[in-house]
Amino acid sequence: MDSADTTTAAAAVPGPPVVGMVGGGQLARMTTAAAEPLGIEFRVLAASAGESAAQVCAHTVLGDYRNAADLLTFATGCDVVTFDHEHVPADLIAALEQAGTAVRPGGHALRFAQDKLAMRERVSGLGITCPRFAPVADLAAVEAFAGQAGWPVVLKAVSGGYDGKGVWVCRTPGQAQEVLAHGIGLLAEELVPFERELAILVARSPSRQGAAYPVVQTVQRDGICREVIAPAPGLSPGLAAQAQWLGLRLAAELDVTGLLAVELFQTRGGLLVNEVAMRPHNSGHWTMDGSVTSQFEQHLRAVLNLPLGSTDPVAPVVVMENILGGTEPDLREGLVHVMALDPGVKVHFYGKEVRPGRKVGHVTALGTDVAETTARARRAASYLASCVEDETLPGADGLAAGSPPAADPPAPAPPAPAATGEGA
Repeated sequence: MDSADTTTAAAAVPGPPVVGMVGGGQLARMTTAAAEPLGIEFRVLAASAGESAAQVCAHTVLGDYRNAADLLTFATGCDVVTFDHEHVPADLIAALEQAGTAVRPGGHALRFAQDKLAMRERVSGLGITCPRFAPVADLAAVEAFAGQAGWPVVLKAVSGGYDGKGVWVCRTPGQAQEVLAHGIGLLAEELVPFERELAILVARSPSRQGAAYPVVQTVQRDGICREVIAPAPGLSPGLAAQAQWLGLRLAAELDVTGLLAVELFQTRGGLLVNEVAMRPHNSGHWTMDGSVTSQFEQHLRAVLNLPLGSTDPVAPVVVMENILGGTEPDLREGLVHVMALDPGVKVHFYGKEVRPGRKVGHVTALGTDVAETTARARRAASYLASCVEDETLPGADGLAAGSPPAADPPAPAPPAPAATGEGA
């Protein structure tokens, strides 16, 4: 082959697929790591170089997702554009699609992740059970709803809420009036007496292939997911299959491309849909260490229309515990202690400034016993946040059960530093 033939052949070799993710948070950071082994060029649109994903993604573009020019420029050269949050304005998503960009999930699907009222109406219209709800614009409407559902009443921002923000449990008309005074779009929901919270994560590709992960149990405190146990302990096979079917059906009915996370209430009467998200989700972080295919790799496979990966867990029990900002400003201070105490625990930091109550990382523990594995995960997350052993947790006086012994005794824990200032 002469030099001309060589040049022509080289020019004919296609480049790697290019996926752009709008948003520079921890979801984009973890998707960056999943893209590399698949040979995907992964780009991130971040607001600043200090954002979680911008710290690790070589192809970071700085810009504002609310600015049409920034968004359209970022999409240039991308084979697919996807998202790590739901806050991109609908008109800008439409502009991307009109410019010929493959947006996955598309704006017609994302509407139901951005608008809680539209989601409730669509889901209930499919005959899928949700909490009772109604749009409300004034106190009379809230009181009329309470007359049917009873007090307390849950008021939710129709758009923009996450991690407990934009959700108010109102026990009196006076409390409801305070929320109404914010002047935002609201819907009222009944306060559901659930037994526990579950979540189902599914993936769907443009060719309509679907895959469902095991149903997980989630533990929420102050509106923030603190813990995920996979699979959900004690869940009957019939109810687990129903939840997986529900997730796959919603993905198909809403025409989702990529991941769909569905948060559920388990009640005495069955399953109720609480929230949906069309992106990698906190309830799926356990898959990074606990599943054959992580949710981040699965999302990339789905948006690129690649065959979906196995969702099988790699251990009988997997527990993910979020690390919330606490009294320790430097998370690495406790890392040696946690690694020495339990070499089987996996730690993931997000590169975010520590603030009390803020999600700054997570840990994952694999095991065979729910109580033991949960205790290991809780203990590691607690120590990383504070550098102090929580004596209320099982095994706080030595190595976690089931962990291999250290070659030498672990170094003593450093003293707890003074608490730091800012709120969440």
